Amino acid sequence: MKYALIAVILLLGACDGPSAPTPKIAETQRDALEKAKGVEQTLQQANEAAQKKTGDTEAQ
Repeated sequence: MKYALIAVILLLGACDGPSAPTPKIAETQRDALEKAKGVEQTLQQANEAAQKKTGDTEAQ
């Protein structure tokens, strides 16, 4: 009987309503990654433009 009462108390305690929103742990890392991807894209475009300007297609 004790075990059934303990189980009911634990179940009711688990259903106490909505909890706090989950923290955005890696948001700053995701922002930095997106920024780095943008920089990489810019560098690739600059590299392609430089290759076209010099006529060098073998670089890389």
